[in-house]
Amino acid sequence: MKTIACIYCEGNDTKLAVVTKEKGSTKLKVLSTAAVDVVAPKVGVESSTPFSLDTEGLQLEGIDTNPEATTGLIGQADSPSIIAMAQAFKNINPAKVEFIPALTEPAIFYHTYEGRKDLKPQKIIESLINEIRDSKNINVEKGSIDYTELSDGSLLAAFVDGQVACVNLINGIANHFGRKFFKVPTIKSADVALAYYVAKRKKFFPDDQSLIVYIGKEYSKLIFLHGRKLKHIGSTLDIGTLNLHTYDVYFSKILLEMETGGVSSLDNIIVCGEDDSENLILSFYGTFPEANVSRLEFDDFDLSSLNDEVKSKISSFSVPMAIATEFFDELVKEHKGINLLPKYIYEEQKFFQFSWHSFAVLPLLFLAPFLITLKVLQNNKDAAQMDQEIVQKTLLLRQNEEVLSKIAELEGKINSFDQTVAILDSASAGAGVWHEVIGDVSTFAGRKQNLWLSRISKDEGPTVLLEGYGLDRPSLSEFATNLQSATLKSVLYEPLREQNAYKFNIIFDISSYPKKHE
Repeated sequence: MKTIACIYCEGNDTKLAVVTKEKGSTKLKVLSTAAVDVVAPKVGVESSTPFSLDTEGLQLEGIDTNPEATTGLIGQADSPSIIAMAQAFKNINPAKVEFIPALTEPAIFYHTYEGRKDLKPQKIIESLINEIRDSKNINVEKGSIDYTELSDGSLLAAFVDGQVACVNLINGIANHFGRKFFKVPTIKSADVALAYYVAKRKKFFPDDQSLIVYIGKEYSKLIFLHGRKLKHIGSTLDIGTLNLHTYDVYFSKILLEMETGGVSSLDNIIVCGEDDSENLILSFYGTFPEANVSRLEFDDFDLSSLNDEVKSKISSFSVPMAIATEFFDELVKEHKGINLLPKYIYEEQKFFQFSWHSFAVLPLLFLAPFLITLKVLQNNKDAAQMDQEIVQKTLLLRQNEEVLSKIAELEGKINSFDQTVAILDSASAGAGVWHEVIGDVSTFAGRKQNLWLSRISKDEGPTVLLEGYGLDRPSLSEFATNLQSATLKSVLYEPLREQNAYKFNIIFDISSYPKKHE
């Protein structure tokens, strides 16, 4: 069983609903509610905060010990509004309850994002932070911003800036119970959560244009849906049950927000909040005759723990109950809404309780950093020495590579010199033979003028290979006959440009030269 307390702070009007999810139950159960007019206290340490030792260990107490202080935590925590909200936890242990604040404008800010959506969530958050800083000159921390997708595919970002008064109110309730704070796992957008709850409860068609009218005591909200997705959140209206004289004011505001949000007509109107009377519904019917006007029902909640008076006004707790639905649906991965938790709240909730064994370990908190620092310094020194050795060995490696490259170059020159000497030796020894061979080739080629040589090569033996091209195939046979002991090894057809040509290979024994003249 998990119990949460959903608090909706709407100006001075604050609604609280304690909701639980019992094991095996398909319904959420509302244990208690509270509705008060309260100004959130400024919870903080305004003088020295002492340590007090009790049976559970050493615990920080939010107690101002200055007798002359008139604005201490206890004085604020004992205010009538805090006491009234604390009554909602009668027979409930608030220390085991998670508190979830729900905010609306102006406590929360909205920003429409139309940039790239194919990025990872963290990249989108970074892009949103940069865009908000450039357009609104507000620096938002990562934990203080989140987003949800609208019906047109764009993203709606919600963020908070600075202190959250609703969390200060929760700390005031915690002070009343003798605690510094209660656990706050997340902060929700009241408008987005209410839109999700209505879309879940009502069976809208995909093309339906729907309007949620939430009427508060001092403020009201207009939330537009397209199908079952959020389309547009209207500006907060400074009209409510305490300052409303005629319903016609709502109709003019609705028409204005429809034009702003690009809504041409309304198929459904859902009324909730402080006023869901028959007169209001009939007034909407008169202005929007084609729309289906209905109240927001809560038959998916177990209200058996509430008295009849609270049950009759349950619609005024629409936002806290919507927050509870969204939160529990997120726990089972059915939905993901807006989740905000500023860094300072996260840090404040890091709480350590010291007991006798904590004091025994306390010296280690000073000894461990000293030893770790020594170890780090030693590792840095060893790393510096290794870096120096690496530099020296890298330099030596480069020098060795240069020497190896010079050796390879010299080896190449030596090898080529040996080949040159061998060629010169063979050329000098048989200069007359080669002179006669070249003379035969030149005489025949000059007479025919239709062949040429591309290569003359000789291996270690007496065999000489001639390669070349000819334009006339019979001339190739005649050329082979003209040479001494020559053999036409191959003739391949290879056209050159637009003429027919033949590539030939001829071998002959050079030892048959010089020719013996008869």
